[in-house]
Amino acid sequence: MAINTEKTDPRLPSGPRMNGWLALSPLLVFLLVYLVSSIVARDFYKVPVAAAFIIASAWAMLITRSVDKTDTKISIFSEGAGNRNVLLMIWIFVLAGAFASTARDIGAIDATVNATLHILPGRLVFAGLFLSACFISMAIGTSVGTIVALVPIATGIAQETGVGVPLMTAVIIGGAFFGDNLSFISDTTVAATKSQGCSMQDKFRANLWIAAPAALLVTVLYVVIGWQVEAVPETGAVNWIGLVPYLLVIGLALAGVNVVTVLAVGIGVNGVIGWCTGAYDWVGWMTSIGGGISSMGELIIVSLLAGGMLELIRYNGGLDFIIRGLTRRIRGKRGAELSIAALVSLVNFCTANNTIAIITVGSLARDISERYRLDPRKVASILDTFSCLVQGIIPYGAQMLMASGLAGVSAVSITGYLYYPFALGLLALFSILLRLPRKYSGV
Repeated sequence: MAINTEKTDPRLPSGPRMNGWLALSPLLVFLLVYLVSSIVARDFYKVPVAAAFIIASAWAMLITRSVDKTDTKISIFSEGAGNRNVLLMIWIFVLAGAFASTARDIGAIDATVNATLHILPGRLVFAGLFLSACFISMAIGTSVGTIVALVPIATGIAQETGVGVPLMTAVIIGGAFFGDNLSFISDTTVAATKSQGCSMQDKFRANLWIAAPAALLVTVLYVVIGWQVEAVPETGAVNWIGLVPYLLVIGLALAGVNVVTVLAVGIGVNGVIGWCTGAYDWVGWMTSIGGGISSMGELIIVSLLAGGMLELIRYNGGLDFIIRGLTRRIRGKRGAELSIAALVSLVNFCTANNTIAIITVGSLARDISERYRLDPRKVASILDTFSCLVQGIIPYGAQMLMASGLAGVSAVSITGYLYYPFALGLLALFSILLRLPRKYSGV
């Protein structure tokens, strides 16, 4: 999650340890409530994620018996909800909603869809969008920025071609995590290499042996899937000025401008274009901004609830329980690498932030690496790869919430189409089990 490379704010100290499984139970309650309710309703769209988080958060407070006062429990919960990374994510949600809405109202989506369908052969739309997302995310080092720029375009193409919106959204998410995992300027790369004491270039080389084959396999798969898509419908003339908002966002991001600044500038440019073309006046621009922000309301609430619930899990010792359990019975290099992969994956499940997951387990991973004489380049690759795998598939992660909000579909409905994250995870697992590549596996 390429948002902030700084560590989180100091938090309240951990409380007396409870049973580890009980400490983790709020996360299990959330998953159980959401999945069971959706299965009973026979529709994942009907069950609000926020409602499941409310129940899980209430359970987390209930089991925190080491604290007598309800006010103190609320303070711990609020500490997690108000964490700087959570709040920064919320500001991005706010600006992304405003940008998406103002861009749509000046016809930017229609213009970009028309241009894309003119440029890409109909049967290569999937592969073309995936590779575009890979390139952009690699260049800008942020999955969030890539998703903000490309998901509205992908959604428009899906509606024009009759392809499922969840599938098209998943194409962009997969490409976004390719760059999040590999980019030299991604904060996951920074966190992984700094924690293991290796260079970014060396980590990139070790990582490329896993990510490149996964991307190649998925590209071929998208070509095969695209070959079954009916011919792309004819489109009207391209309104080239409508391309400016997205080209601007991509260009500024490629130049290394902070995503918050990029979105703010994009909103202003949308306003100028809207006034010049007559798409809306001052009040219309303000209304569009307000509507876009309102559309992100549920994502903001979910982010706050998730941050608070996960802080209670940490306070009760849930993260320490995971770490102790996974490092207790390590046997050999293969077991050591598997334990590091499992460790960062489980912590990511509990924190919903891949950078924080790497920072949390980084020092422990380095201790394991030194004890079992692992190659720090491969350890850094494992940390980054498995954290990106988990972050790319959890429905309550920032990227999935952002993508589902912009596309107007359920985050869970996207999960089954996330071919790249699953391919990346499978190849990463094989690289550990088969001790590949040999150069970085001490074989």
